[in-house]
Formats: sequence, C-alpha cells, structure tokens
Amino acid sequence: MKRLFTSLALVALVSGCAANTGGDSSFQEVAAAAYRAPGQPTLTVFTMVNNRTGGGGHTSLMVSGSQRVIFDPAGSFRDDRVVERGDVLYGMTPGWVQAYKSAHARSTFHVVSQEIPVTAAQAEQALRLVQANGSVPGAFCANATSGILAQIDGLPKVSSTYYPTKLMAQIESFPNVTTTKLFEDDADDLKGAVREVALAQ
Repeated sequence: MKRLFTSLALVALVSGCAANTGGDSSFQEVAAAAYRAPGQPTLTVFTMVNNRTGGGGHTSLMVSGSQRVIFDPAGSFRDDRVVERGDVLYGMTPGWVQAYKSAHARSTFHVVSQEIPVTAAQAEQALRLVQANGSVPGAFCANATSGILAQIDGLPKVSSTYYPTKLMAQIESFPNVTTTKLFEDDADDLKGAVREVALAQ
C-alpha cells in the first residue's frame, strides 16, 4: 500500500497533476471575476500529452456558459491575478485561456483541446458541478473530469478513468467535436512558463 501511494505521488509530481496547495479566493472575488464569452455554450476538454511517450500528463475542463471557467483538478496553473476557488479558475478571458494552454505546452508536452457544443442548460449544469466538486487530490484529474462529464444530461456516455488520454479517446467519439493541438518549444518548467505567460498578459 505504501509503495502504491508513493507511486501515485510520483506520477502526480512528474505529470503536473499535483495536489492544489494554494488558498481559495473569496466568494466576492469569484463574483467580481466572472467573464462571459460570446457565442454558443461549449465544454472543452484539455489534455496535456507527452511528446515522447504519448501518455497523458493532465486533464482539465473549460465550461463556457453564463460564465467561462476552467476546472483544473489538481492543477498547477497559478497567478496572483487569476481568481481560483476549489480548483476552478474564474475570469477566463481569451487571453487567460491562451495563457493557460501556453503554460502547459512546452518541449515535452503539447495540449489537445476538444471543444464540444452544448446547450445553455448543459453548460449551466457543468458549471454547477465543477463549482460544487471542490479541490481534487493529486493524480485524480482525469477521474474528476470524467466524473463531471458523466453527470451532464444529454451527453454521450462517459466512463470513469484515471488516464487523461483514455478520456481524450472517449471524447473523440462525441458528435461535432472540434479538436485542436498546441505545440510550443519552451523549457520543461511549468512554473517558469506560467511566470513568462503572466508577464506577457
């Protein structure tokens, strides 16, 4: 059991799907940061894929409805200007969405974005679910994200998984999914990449 726990901890540390050690923003800060994106409501699954092995390093979910947020379970994306509560990042303007993806895309990982068109009701259900979920333990990012998607009315069936690329493969079968990939050649340092992106904002 101890060996299994150690292995999971190492997986979390190496992959970037690590426990959240930051403090939560206040409810007032959350309300003030709300940003609503124009256009149709969508859900977007982000998968960070290892360029060498093809394995998944992290999974997150962007919800765009009455407001746009990123559910970043056990994620490491932190900046003093980003409002975060319970692993949900608020105020996700186009600039911050690009910053989030760019911080994860580096020499060893690329970012796969799978955008799913949904109804306003589905987007609101997803928003409520991620807000109610709370912080996620390290190495449970894909499990938490698949669990959220499985609860949304009207979506194709999503099976629970702990593996980011297995969830990505499930989403590929959804109708009308738009998939894009982001490759960058930054140094293999997520925290450093976050700082560089933040300075450019």
